[in-house]
Amino acid sequence: MKRIEEITLLYEISQALNEHLELKNSLYKVLDILSSSMNMVRGTVSILDPLSGEISIEVAHNISLSTIERVKYKLGEGITGRVIETGKAVTIPKISEEPLFLDRTATRKKSKDFEELSFICVPIKKGNHVIGALSVDRPHDESYSLKDGQKLMAVVATMIAQHVINLETIRREKEQLRAENRRLRDELENKYRITNIVGNSNKMREVFQMISQVCKSNATVLIRGESGTGKELVANSVHYNSHRAKGPFVKVNCAAIPANLIESELFGHEKGAFTGAIKQKLGKFELAHKGTIFLDEIGSIGLDVQANLLRVLQEKEFERVGGQKTIKVDVRIIAATNKNLEIAVEDGTFRGDLYYRLNVFPIYMPPLRERKTDILLLSDYFLEKYSKENGKHIKRFSTPAIDMLMDYHWPGNVRELENCIERSVLLCDGGVIHSYHLPPTLQTGQESGTLPELSLEEAVANLEREMIIDALKNTRGNVSAAAQVLKTTVRKFAYKAKRYAVHYSQFR
Repeated sequence: MKRIEEITLLYEISQALNEHLELKNSLYKVLDILSSSMNMVRGTVSILDPLSGEISIEVAHNISLSTIERVKYKLGEGITGRVIETGKAVTIPKISEEPLFLDRTATRKKSKDFEELSFICVPIKKGNHVIGALSVDRPHDESYSLKDGQKLMAVVATMIAQHVINLETIRREKEQLRAENRRLRDELENKYRITNIVGNSNKMREVFQMISQVCKSNATVLIRGESGTGKELVANSVHYNSHRAKGPFVKVNCAAIPANLIESELFGHEKGAFTGAIKQKLGKFELAHKGTIFLDEIGSIGLDVQANLLRVLQEKEFERVGGQKTIKVDVRIIAATNKNLEIAVEDGTFRGDLYYRLNVFPIYMPPLRERKTDILLLSDYFLEKYSKENGKHIKRFSTPAIDMLMDYHWPGNVRELENCIERSVLLCDGGVIHSYHLPPTLQTGQESGTLPELSLEEAVANLEREMIIDALKNTRGNVSAAAQVLKTTVRKFAYKAKRYAVHYSQFR
């Protein structure tokens, strides 16, 4: 075979291997190419089962399917078994003169029309391990160099082995992606369980009950509440506890998108619909098909977009910006706002018909000042979270710190509390969050209205009292041990405790 013909053959085989991700389809194509290029009468690709040690024909050319399924070899058995066992190629000029040739396929029986065949069998190696063999029957030809044919077959076998490696890599990566996808989905479902929303106050119990009632339906949900109360967390819980949990969950912050782009963002646009629209873009509603879309700060969208939004709510259809094709979608809508939509309807800045379509099932998130009993629960949750994130071992809050947390009015709600605890964890070097670790807004009476202005003597007295209480807590009311913790004498400790009306018996 001429050099150019060999290069052409290898190029065709390379294309055939890259064309299919299914191994058998690729190997059948390779054998077809060898049949036309090498004058191949028959050809097989045999694969070794490493567990059983059995060799079977994976694909074959010019051999019946029943024969392929029937024929099996053992390691070292016949020419094919010996090639796979030793990893060395074998060429047989005349099959009829080779006693080791088993002819298990019974395709080479002598008859009056018998044609003498030559046989080439080369190993298929993955690294240092033989995983199979490639064999070819061709008419015996004294002028044909079996050595050159063997070299060419060895190159083809190497290409097949590389293709097997690539397919195994792709399969492993797919499995890893599937496993990661399952892990992330399970993590999301666990993260956004209803029980994972922190709170045990009466108002939060009402919220939990409403989430459990609406999550299994397709009803539109409107989440009301001040900024920082956890409206997005409720939206997550509704979606991930619904029958749409395996579908997409698309979040849109309407207030963060410029007014002239909000329509394109929600409904998409066609190429050339406006300046800068260089290609077609799918909108958030299309991306959320068969899932849920969360429209946060919905009170900030303009009247022109509200009309299109109303149509999606009513008809479940829309057109892209600059398009004429009507697109149908199956999407559940969850909206949230911190605005008073009733006043907006009266002012004419929000459509009344849209308001009534959104307000099918309202959920009100109470501000933190209305759920005081949840403050300590949330504080402990954030303390554990940020202590773990920052590699610290902070166990609790001091009594004065607890008093300050409880007395503050929390205008920023749960988000402000979380930021406050994170800051305190970063500042704290011990095992207890003290009042001086809390932000100035909680400590300064002028800003928070929670504490009177203190003189230096009063501030020092408060600190001393706090340290005495913490020492007695840690030692369970043991005065001697508490004095050692504070590195002072028992007499001084007892004097200070009496002065601040702290009785050791309360801590036993």
